[in-house]
Amino acid sequence: MPIRGPISHIDLCCSDPDRSLPFYGAFFEALGYQRGEHDGPGFGGERPTRAAWYFRDPSGYSSGFEVRRARRSGRHRPHDRWTPGLHHMAFHAESQEAVDGVYRVMRDAGATILDPPREYGGPAYGGGYYAAFFSDPDGVKLEVVHHPPSNP
Repeated sequence: MPIRGPISHIDLCCSDPDRSLPFYGAFFEALGYQRGEHDGPGFGGERPTRAAWYFRDPSGYSSGFEVRRARRSGRHRPHDRWTPGLHHMAFHAESQEAVDGVYRVMRDAGATILDPPREYGGPAYGGGYYAAFFSDPDGVKLEVVHHPPSNP
């Protein structure tokens, strides 16, 4: 059976929801995601420990990200993108101006900027690859990129 549609959802664990939920709120909302309303444990109150953001594509599929507090045993272990597991996540932008807009939102939110927007060249990127890179409060690398559709 073939796989259909985009990624359904991704859950991310964070060490400190008080830092990570505002960071991801700014990031996902700048990308056009909307924060979901949930009645489940940890979603409500003055200091929620989890939140979710969703994006519905034109075909009707919904993709989502949930950010939740890590278990106590691993909460203070720093993220290392060079060990097995997630290296980074890249999100499409419809234009270079959209990449610049997300960059400004994240800069103004006090995010750690790994690389400001610029065009990347060479065989690994192909032509027209324009991206900015950020680090979340736990060191997870995030990318926002615009490139021509024929460029993987």
